[in-house]
Amino acid sequence: PSRNAKLRQLVDYFQLAPAPDRGWALAALTDELRLSLPVRRLLGELLEDKVDPYLFRLSRDYVGDTAETVALLWPEPEDLEAPPRLSEVIETVRGASNTQLPQLLASWLDSLDASGRWALLKLLTGALRVGVSARMAKRALAEMADQDVAEIEELWHGLEPPYLALFAWLEGHSAKPDISSMPVFRPLMLANPLEERDLEALDLREFAAEWKWDGIRVQIAARGGDVRLYSRSGDDISHAFPDVTCRFHGEVVLDGELLVLRDGEVAPFNDLQQRLNRKNVSKRLMDRHPAHVRLYDILFEERDDLRAMSFEERRARLVRWHARSAPRRSDLSAIVDFADKDALQDAWQATRGVGIEGLMLKRRASPYLAGRPKGHWYKWKRAPLTIDVVLMYAQRGSGRRSSYYSDFTFGAWHQGENGGQELVPVGKAYSGYTDEELLRLDKWIRNNTTERFGPVRAVEPEIVLEVAFDSVHRSSRHKSGVAMRFPRVHRIRWDKPAREADRLEALKALID
Repeated sequence: PSRNAKLRQLVDYFQLAPAPDRGWALAALTDELRLSLPVRRLLGELLEDKVDPYLFRLSRDYVGDTAETVALLWPEPEDLEAPPRLSEVIETVRGASNTQLPQLLASWLDSLDASGRWALLKLLTGALRVGVSARMAKRALAEMADQDVAEIEELWHGLEPPYLALFAWLEGHSAKPDISSMPVFRPLMLANPLEERDLEALDLREFAAEWKWDGIRVQIAARGGDVRLYSRSGDDISHAFPDVTCRFHGEVVLDGELLVLRDGEVAPFNDLQQRLNRKNVSKRLMDRHPAHVRLYDILFEERDDLRAMSFEERRARLVRWHARSAPRRSDLSAIVDFADKDALQDAWQATRGVGIEGLMLKRRASPYLAGRPKGHWYKWKRAPLTIDVVLMYAQRGSGRRSSYYSDFTFGAWHQGENGGQELVPVGKAYSGYTDEELLRLDKWIRNNTTERFGPVRAVEPEIVLEVAFDSVHRSSRHKSGVAMRFPRVHRIRWDKPAREADRLEALKALID
């Protein structure tokens, strides 16, 4: 669990492991390894004659992880063979046909011990979960080569696994890779949450304020006739929003918020979700959910890197650029004028009434710095909504929570067809409680189960949860007709009778 110990292990590995193994390992650790294998289906087929399916389901339910369950249940080999090299696995899988994959996977599983099987399956499913973030892996590279991690971040999205050019530069064998002609992602500048004590300490004359819009943060990079739209994590989402990318041209890198906009009004986040994570997008979908980018900042214009400039200087450049280019499906995020702290507080308190997520405070002199530097940008999210609901179902979690009932479905009261009061599920939550509260809830759930549905238990309608959430929207996909955004357990109301929990009508009233 030690961060420094992990960094030492990573540095040692990157220094000693041969190429291209270390490059493929780096890709796996940073979630850049794209294999797209039907691993779950393959495992199901391979396990049919080795493990009773009912035993497997019970084991998977208890362990909470498919790869770990298969690794433990797979028959132990009589003689262990030397494990395949990482590059051998990846290159073989990439070149194999669908008919060859089952035999390949079975032969590797037959030759490995339980830990090796676990590592192989985690690699192939793209879900390592070994407590190493992409940032930590890049920092290990920086320490290995005595480089600034920002230099590696800057190059990252212009490189591809197994990163031979990156390692050659870090080890002094070649020049730094040139990405100047590519429309690559540049690390975003992020804001710190604003605490009450922060507001008291800030000299507000040094800050500009903007609305915090309820969409997803994006970056637009245009260069050499190629335009890319990136999410905040650097994922290329251009294919899902061709109606946006076709509007931009020239050589520019812009920072903004992706929204659905109708008649000048920002639609609920639920509308934007209809367009996210789609491989193909139809004209009908684009017409019904028109995408729009509200611009915050400009990082590059032509060959000029503007990130060292102050926020005020960059804002002036952004205004001039937008006035010249005026791409459709875009506008500028407005600067919020305020005379003093009381006026700023009034603007923040009014955000919910106009469907805005909160305020951003940006130091006027701040450069555009990668990551989350302290003292420059603050996000002041509107206060969450809360509602009292009744625990209806519980499901075991995954990973370290796989032995506990930690995922909770809750409901609100509603008048049923027969005129009586019934609970209608309105959401799920799996965060917001302490470890001690989880232990107490888990014990109560086991002692008050009324029905079982596989890994899910129905419970007596007795526990009231005070749930906090950011917003609620209409939804035709849910029986209740509503969908909550970011619900989490705020308090467990052990003292409150279930009959006093809120009604569905109270939740629906919060939509408007």
